[in-house]
Amino acid sequence: MSNTKESGVRANPVIAASNLQKAYGDVEAVKNLSFSVDPGRVVGLLGPNGAGKTTIVNMLATLLSIDAGSASIGGFDVALQPDQVRQLIGLAGQSAAVDEKLTARENLELFGRLYKIPRSERRRRTEELIDQFDMADFADRVAGSYSGGQRRRLDIVAALVADPPALFLDEPTTGLDPRSRATLWDTITQLADCGTAIVLTTQYLDEADRLADEVLIIDRGTVIASGTPESLKRSLQQDVLEVHIGEGQMDQAIGCLASIDGLNVDEEQRSISIPVGSDAAVSLEVLQRLQADSISIADFQLRRPTLDDVFLALTGEATRSEEVPV
Repeated sequence: MSNTKESGVRANPVIAASNLQKAYGDVEAVKNLSFSVDPGRVVGLLGPNGAGKTTIVNMLATLLSIDAGSASIGGFDVALQPDQVRQLIGLAGQSAAVDEKLTARENLELFGRLYKIPRSERRRRTEELIDQFDMADFADRVAGSYSGGQRRRLDIVAALVADPPALFLDEPTTGLDPRSRATLWDTITQLADCGTAIVLTTQYLDEADRLADEVLIIDRGTVIASGTPESLKRSLQQDVLEVHIGEGQMDQAIGCLASIDGLNVDEEQRSISIPVGSDAAVSLEVLQRLQADSISIADFQLRRPTLDDVFLALTGEATRSEEVPV
C-alpha cells in the first residue's frame, strides 16, 4: 500500500465523517462532527475524559448507532453497510481484547480465524506481524505474563491481522511507562508509513504533537479547533513563561498570580505557565511578583506554546478529571 504523505497526490479518503451526532438522553456527546482521513495519515482526536472521543470511534467502528449525519469507510456506509465496514477496519480499544491464556502467536492465529483467513495465509500473516513488530522475544509466552507495553502492542497488532486500510486506536498508551509509550509511538508511525489511515484518540498533548498529521481539539462533543499541531501552536502568537515553584509554595504562588489571565497550573510538576506574548516586560513582572512575595523560584523558561497551551486558551482549562460515558 503506497503512502501519500510524500506523493503530493490527494487520495480518496479512507475514513469520512460528516455532521455526526450522538446523544445519551439529554447529553449531547457528539455534535456536528466532520473530518476525513486519507491513506497514510493520522488524525488525532484530542480532548479530556468525557470529550466524546470514544463515542466517535465507536460510531465509526459500527459499535454505536449514529443519531444523525453520515460516515463511510472505504466508500461503504457505516450505518447501511456495517458488515462490509467491519472487514475494512481494525480497532484497538482502551481495554485489551486479547486472550491472556494464549500466547501472542496463538492470539494472532485466533484473530485470523475470526476474520476467516485461510489457514496457510493465516500462519504466514502471523509470522509476518511477529517479525514486523519485533514480538519474537515474547511471541510464545502467554499474554497474561506480558508487561503493559507488550500487551498493548499485541492488542494493536491483533487489529492488523486482516491488513485493514483503516485503524482506530482509542487512547492506546494510557497507563504505559514512557519507554512503552515510545515503542508504541514507533509502531503507529510505522503503520502510517505503510499507508494505513489512522484515527487516534488521546488525552496526551505530546502524543498528538508527535503522531498526528491533523489534530481535532474536542471539548464536550464539539470540535473547537483543528489543524496541524504546528499551525495550532502558531495560532496563539504568544510565548509562554513557565515557572517552577519551590516545594510547599504552590498555593502561595497561585494566589500571587491569580489576577493574571490564562494561568495553567501543574501541581505535580510544581509549575505555573503564563502566556506573555512577545513583551519581555511581562515575564519580568511575573518573576518580580513572586520574588516580592518571597516565593522560591526553582527554575523558569520562556518557551513556544504547546498544544496544552492551545487547549487552555480555547477552553479556559487544561484538563478535566470527571468521568462521563463518552
